[in-house]
Amino acid sequence: MDASQRPARRSWAEPWKVKMVEPIAMLTRDQRERAIRTAGYNTFLLKSEEVYIDLLTDSGTSAMSDWQWAGMMLGDEAYAGSKNFYNLEAAIRKHYGYKHIVPTHQGRGAEHLLSKVTIKPGDFIPGNMYFTTTRVHQELAGGTFVDVIIDEAHDPEIELPFKGNVDLDKFEALIRKVGAEKIPYITVHATVNMAGGQPVSMANVKAVSDLAKTHGIKVFLDATRAVENAYFIQQREVGYSTKSVAEILLEFCSHSDGCTMSGKKDALVNIGGWLAVNDDRIFEDATNLVVIYEGLQTYGGMAGRDMEAMARGIVESVQDDHIRARIGQVEYLGNKLIEWGIPIVRPVGGHAIYLDAKKFCPHLPQDAFPAQTLAAELYADSGVRAMERGIVSAGRNKDTGDHYYPKLELVRLTIPRRVYTQAHMDVVAESVAAVNDERAKIRGLRMVYEPKYLRFFQARFEPN
Repeated sequence: MDASQRPARRSWAEPWKVKMVEPIAMLTRDQRERAIRTAGYNTFLLKSEEVYIDLLTDSGTSAMSDWQWAGMMLGDEAYAGSKNFYNLEAAIRKHYGYKHIVPTHQGRGAEHLLSKVTIKPGDFIPGNMYFTTTRVHQELAGGTFVDVIIDEAHDPEIELPFKGNVDLDKFEALIRKVGAEKIPYITVHATVNMAGGQPVSMANVKAVSDLAKTHGIKVFLDATRAVENAYFIQQREVGYSTKSVAEILLEFCSHSDGCTMSGKKDALVNIGGWLAVNDDRIFEDATNLVVIYEGLQTYGGMAGRDMEAMARGIVESVQDDHIRARIGQVEYLGNKLIEWGIPIVRPVGGHAIYLDAKKFCPHLPQDAFPAQTLAAELYADSGVRAMERGIVSAGRNKDTGDHYYPKLELVRLTIPRRVYTQAHMDVVAESVAAVNDERAKIRGLRMVYEPKYLRFFQARFEPN
């Protein structure tokens, strides 16, 4: 092959090599159909050993590095004042820039503390699209979530570089309607999970911060995937192409008053999270509550070894080679599906590919749970476990009890970090294509069991 016949773009490879493997096996088609039926057609209720390629979530499913595992051996399991907490605190302050750190067992622990400390009954909490656990904690504290994301985020086909941006006019309209005193803070998700992993621009978060400060409203990030958001800013926003992801992350966080964080995503660990704040009073109140709900303020529900692994994972997460390869794998799967004409949320986001179940199954009404149905069909076809992000995840209106009917009805194929190879992505793409070929035969589901909160975790279904 001469130079003219070679691809113009050189191939890339992951910036790591495999040191240990975990065997996996695919069940037969009959076994898979039996398994998903037993699980009530809810992929959350499948047993891990029944799954071939697990794309349920990127939460706590990453592969840790040898450096992280080495740190696990240095766990200081003192009940109070573990040295690993201070290593974690230093890493967060260096790379995220916040003054105070309250460790929690995972991200929803941080959401709980923030909600309890800041929200009063009757308050309104704007955000750039809801997230399931965030909204529940806000509602349990007596607040009402208000979506202030740009309209384009609700359309899976529109391609914008920063589809997760806050609509400043919507934010300002809410302030005028209810009064700033009724808005304790605005949540800025970076990236926006429910919109397909879409990022927020630096210009937008700065504008949100400026508007919020004018009215005495605080800005809190959901920084769970803020490193991925920083990468998109580097790649897409004018003036940032020569800056490192670490530099961009620190600048992005500087436009907020704190964050909730699930370390189980960007920080490359299997458990843990934190609440970070700059306000001394909020910090004092949160440290009082953390000892009730999580653990002492220097461990917050985590073992010392887990805090050390997370401190080291933070350092690894902001390395440009790491994040380029991480998002590159997601883009590889997304681009293959786009080439094959599969309807997905565009542009491709940071942590997952989202199948557009409304386009995939146009013959199914939304109350037949098309995304839940599609996730079950995908598992039956190949043993690939995905999850629903549509009407089931949206839940019910807390006042009327009616279903929320989100515009986006999606199936999330979530890619764990440093776990699967390009060959696994090929298997996933081929399975999605095979289900797409037979989509006219797909029947909907009906819900036969519904828990009170966060029903997508435990609800059960039967075929219509």
